[in-house]
Amino acid sequence: MSPQGSGQSLDVDGVPVRVTHLDKVLYPSGFTKAEVIDYVVQVAPALLRQLRDRPVTRVRWPHGTGGPRFFEKNVPRGAPPWLRHHRLPASPGTDDEGTTLDLPVLDSLPGLVWAANASALELHTPQWSVDATGHVRDVDRLVVDLDPGPGADLAACARVAHLVADRLRTDGLTRTVPVTSGSKGLQLYAPLPAPRPAADVRAYARTLAHDLAAAHPGLVVAVMRKDVRGGRVLLDWSQNHPAKTTITPWSLRGRDRPTVAAPRRWDEIGPDLAQLDAAQAVARLAAEGDPFDA
Repeated sequence: MSPQGSGQSLDVDGVPVRVTHLDKVLYPSGFTKAEVIDYVVQVAPALLRQLRDRPVTRVRWPHGTGGPRFFEKNVPRGAPPWLRHHRLPASPGTDDEGTTLDLPVLDSLPGLVWAANASALELHTPQWSVDATGHVRDVDRLVVDLDPGPGADLAACARVAHLVADRLRTDGLTRTVPVTSGSKGLQLYAPLPAPRPAADVRAYARTLAHDLAAAHPGLVVAVMRKDVRGGRVLLDWSQNHPAKTTITPWSLRGRDRPTVAAPRRWDEIGPDLAQLDAAQAVARLAAEGDPFDA
């Protein structure tokens, strides 16, 4: 990737991508737009595998994470003609129900740089994907979001993560990848042996969450009510609804510093677990590879 002309265009794998204000600080820690672009370039092989064929909802902070943010589902005006996108009906139960959305798929390094230049720091994806014609496939993975309530912490999430993984293993889902969210908690991703209808996966996730909450009532809760979450970890099974998206593994987060939704090894999931920032995520990917490939 190299600058061209006035420096407002980058050659990204042979594709010119317009960039602006590379020195703009997007995080209070001093992390700039140029550093955001550099991050996505360095993790692109791993990040693109997670984004493959999944429409992307972008969360943008045009003035940095200290300013307002907004969610962007549709391809905006002025998007490059090479950007892959599909026109799909909005999922039932969403604010967009009854409308049609023009949803982008970031399936290339130029696409990642384009999104980063738009200050799309967070990339959120559903558990379903689309084929080359825009046909929506069944769900190919289960995700459980572990969110610590007041008085609980990431160490508590780590304890619950092992309980969830044990249950998944008992139920035949032998491979689960933990991902520290870059925020407060973590997610667990379990690839399915074969794609399944979203309703089936969501029903299973609900049963799993409620079973664990019944078995470990002092540690786990399966309902969203804030008044019952103190000191416990919410197992958010609702992320498997087709209308929902989760932060994509290897995506940045829009926080005070550039933390990452970072895939982790299971031997790390313990009392000393901590969130990772961009520099740590890049170093670990280079040294250890992607836990999703293990």
